[in-house]
Amino acid sequence: MRPFAPARRNSGPRSADPKQLIFGWHPVAEAIQAGKDIQRVMIQRDERGEKTAALLRDLALRQIPVQRVPLEKLDRVTRKNHQGVIAWLSPIAYQPLEELVAGAWERGTAPVFVALDGVTDVRNLGAIARSAECFGATGLILPAQGVAPIHEDAIKTSSGALLRLPVARAAQLTSALKFLSASGIRIVGITEKGASPLPQTPLEAPVCLVLGDEGTGISTEVLALCDQRVAIPMSGSTSSLNVSVAAGIALYQLTSFQQS
Repeated sequence: MRPFAPARRNSGPRSADPKQLIFGWHPVAEAIQAGKDIQRVMIQRDERGEKTAALLRDLALRQIPVQRVPLEKLDRVTRKNHQGVIAWLSPIAYQPLEELVAGAWERGTAPVFVALDGVTDVRNLGAIARSAECFGATGLILPAQGVAPIHEDAIKTSSGALLRLPVARAAQLTSALKFLSASGIRIVGITEKGASPLPQTPLEAPVCLVLGDEGTGISTEVLALCDQRVAIPMSGSTSSLNVSVAAGIALYQLTSFQQS
């Protein structure tokens, strides 16, 4: 069995324009029912009633982020007749996590994932995706809420890696990590609170590396699901590394251990 090998690539962008909008109740509902990859949806805050409840149920079922916003914010996006709802088409096709895991095992490769918890900077997201793709990760896991959106800036920062690296979107990151753990994949948190120094820690697939926001780090709920907490030793006076740099170091360590 090959322990760590490049994954099946993302099928690429669904739309030539990552900023393409869909607005109006029927067009948005039809796009969702047709299985279009939706980045996010905004709904007028004071919209109520049966059709709003039905749309919210569909969005939750498909793990599509939704924001309730004032009318003025919708008007700033477009002055056309949006009817209180606007959706952004995603520039990538999200892939089911279950299929990524099964596909890796079927190819005879041990899965390697990178999961992000609260990383809201688009440039960091793009840089992490770039490192993950360069080192042959199986895929990137993003929660539906509380993470930087994938749009043209993120794709540009990733040097196009986000169009090649499979990306899974999870309604809750904790649920995704529990599924990975049940699938035999070790969960390793890369955190300054870790007890194990990275250079002395054997990292090997199957594994999911978890990284958190630079300010708050990995959340308590997610940290509790980590089988191991690993720290990157530093000798300087700066309190922490940029999260994308930490991801690159950890992925390189994983690759180096696999090849030794």
